[in-house]
Amino acid sequence: MSGKFDVFALFPTPVVHFEVPDSAALNAELKTVIESKRKSDVGTEHSNFGGWQSSWEMDKWGGAPAIKLLAFARNAANRVTCDRQGQPANIMWKAQMWANVNRTGHGNEFHCHPSSVWSVVYYVDDGGISADPKLEGWLESMDPRAPGSLMYAPQLAYNCPGGLSVGGNEVVVPRAGLMVLFPAWVLHQVRPYKGSAERISIAFNLSL
Repeated sequence: MSGKFDVFALFPTPVVHFEVPDSAALNAELKTVIESKRKSDVGTEHSNFGGWQSSWEMDKWGGAPAIKLLAFARNAANRVTCDRQGQPANIMWKAQMWANVNRTGHGNEFHCHPSSVWSVVYYVDDGGISADPKLEGWLESMDPRAPGSLMYAPQLAYNCPGGLSVGGNEVVVPRAGLMVLFPAWVLHQVRPYKGSAERISIAFNLSL
């Protein structure tokens, strides 16, 4: 083949994995405030089936460790957000922030976060999933290119960035200290956790 040959990723969907520095010490502090809150808060129900989900104001009741974690999330969002001309957009993100504690069989149904720009998940305790992925409790995202599953040859993929999973879902295996950012319109769920410990995460909505 001769001549110019360009391949463009036309509709990319960014997903960011970010290792929070010194997460072990921060996670110990976060566990303490979450355990304290659980004693006085019966929790809420949104997309979750089972488990405990706090009120969406953890930045107010979570103290210094929550504020520190929120700063990491806001800074990470600014690194991957720009204006329509591609210039950096330094935004003081408005945030909703809440804690989730799942035990055996608990998870979340597929959902998205309307009126937000970024959704963020941070893992305080992966409940042993990182060492044994068969425990599941994974974060699963649905491919927004849904008609891709109707391809004439679904065993084939596209040889370009992001082209291998067209029509299928992608999962993130939780790991303590890992922060994940993705566009808030992406449909996602948490598969039921099969372990016997506690899977503890903190979620954020970042909006203008």
